[in-house]
Amino acid sequence: MHVNDLDLNLLRVFDAIYRAGSVSRAAALLGMAQPATSQALTRLRLLLKDPLFVRAGGGVAPTPRAQRMAQGVQSALATVQAVLHVDDSFEAATAQATLRLHLSDIGEARFLPQLMAALHARAPGVRAETMPWPHEQIALALDSGALDFALGFLPSVQGTQHAEVLDDRYGVLLREGHPLLARRRRRALRLEELAQLEYVAVRSHAQTLRILRMLRLESRVRLTAAHFLAVPSIVRQTDLGVLMPLEIASGFASRGGYRVVDAALPAQRFTVSLHWSPRYENDPLLRWARALILELFRGPR
Repeated sequence: MHVNDLDLNLLRVFDAIYRAGSVSRAAALLGMAQPATSQALTRLRLLLKDPLFVRAGGGVAPTPRAQRMAQGVQSALATVQAVLHVDDSFEAATAQATLRLHLSDIGEARFLPQLMAALHARAPGVRAETMPWPHEQIALALDSGALDFALGFLPSVQGTQHAEVLDDRYGVLLREGHPLLARRRRRALRLEELAQLEYVAVRSHAQTLRILRMLRLESRVRLTAAHFLAVPSIVRQTDLGVLMPLEIASGFASRGGYRVVDAALPAQRFTVSLHWSPRYENDPLLRWARALILELFRGPR
């Protein structure tokens, strides 16, 4: 095969299928219809005279030739991307663009107000779109360009560039006047006091559920909610407590009606990081946005 016979888009399709392990998932990441993605793969198979991928376990697995090609293709695509943007500049005041971020619902509450205020002041034409991705798909979404940044506590996300943003720990949010508050001195709640509480848990924040399991307090969960939005109102009107990051909990306490209580919790501390793909390291918009996010939220090192 001669390089003149090759359409660069075929390599993009190859790379997406290799990373996703599925033609349909690759199509979604590329914004293509599945038949068009399958047709592109067929063209590449004919050019290379190799099946490249075979069906396996609900997806596809690479052939030995595809495995040998993969790293070189990824490197070549990254080089082309860098060359295309080598002379690009970014003017925040006049830019028209959309930033796509992975944030949990609690991450939206913590980061979006300040980020949107900064964008309004510095880059009024830059919009933001948040979309929670399954953690196992985040690295692939970043690398495919379907996602620009992921911001949160994401220890399972590997193979990305990342920067630590802030350190936090979990505490317990209770309503002001909760019976337990009248009986405790100014110290962290002990296990026997934690066992007296009933809890509201949020399904999308698996770490808090893991902490309750580690304390053997799963039976004390009275409500499991799908999302965080209603939790503070529920806490304020009941004697339920909720485990949550102190940064978020302190924000509610400052408005009145709540108390944040420290507790001796296992796996209590965690680090929030900003993740991005090395493929888009030098993209002018994303380089500017990355610096902005770190400026706004990065705690003292």
